[in-house]
Amino acid sequence: MKSVTAAIVMALTITACASAPPAARTPQQPEWHPSPNYDVRSAQMIIIHQTEMESAEAALLTLQTRNSGGRVSAHYLIGKDGRLYQLVAESSRAWHAGASRWGGVADLNSSSIGIELDNDGVAPFSTAQIDTLLQLLGDISARLDIPRHLIIGHGDIAPARKRDPSPLFPWQRLAEAGYGLWPRAPLAPVPAGFDPWAALRLVGYDLRDPAAAVRAFHRHYRGNEDEQWLPGDAEILHDLQLQLMEMPPAQAVDPVSDVRRNM
Repeated sequence: MKSVTAAIVMALTITACASAPPAARTPQQPEWHPSPNYDVRSAQMIIIHQTEMESAEAALLTLQTRNSGGRVSAHYLIGKDGRLYQLVAESSRAWHAGASRWGGVADLNSSSIGIELDNDGVAPFSTAQIDTLLQLLGDISARLDIPRHLIIGHGDIAPARKRDPSPLFPWQRLAEAGYGLWPRAPLAPVPAGFDPWAALRLVGYDLRDPAAAVRAFHRHYRGNEDEQWLPGDAEILHDLQLQLMEMPPAQAVDPVSDVRRNM
């Protein structure tokens, strides 16, 4: 009888062990074997915005907190009086570009520096503000080795969603100081067979919404927001294309391949 009882107990024990859940395993901790073969992620372009708010103080509050449209930030904010604020370290990813694309690059938050300008979208940009912007552009582009033609607007990278900075923004003044791409005078005649759409794409514009792309191009280079091609557009695009093609390889950066090299 004792042997039968012992056999039953043993069987029950084996059954219980078989049905019990396995013990939780402690995740294996990796062994740290550092490699020197890496680069720190760095910005490849600079994107200029306008706040479209009543003051720099109001913009700071929005850029530092949650808001109804979701959390946003920028690396820098420049007030109308030229005062410079920094909100995010240049090595960090600020949330300023949103759904956007330039030269085939879609994740522009990871590859750009965002600069907000205190402007309501209607008023001209102040001299003090642009003076500070030029100083900041010189500092950032020199330290981070950002190609100076890759200084663009929020409306350029998101033409279907954004229109900042406004047509009043002085892109020509920036170009005369060496920042951004601008057509040279006098403009050369356009060769036979010239394709303005191909040139617009080469400059960097996203053509998935053609009318929006043309509108963004006009805002930047013509000071208007017309969605149809205008006389003189082809000559401007031809010159911009020539400038990009004439740049030395070290300056004519392909944003797509350059970002991939830093991934």
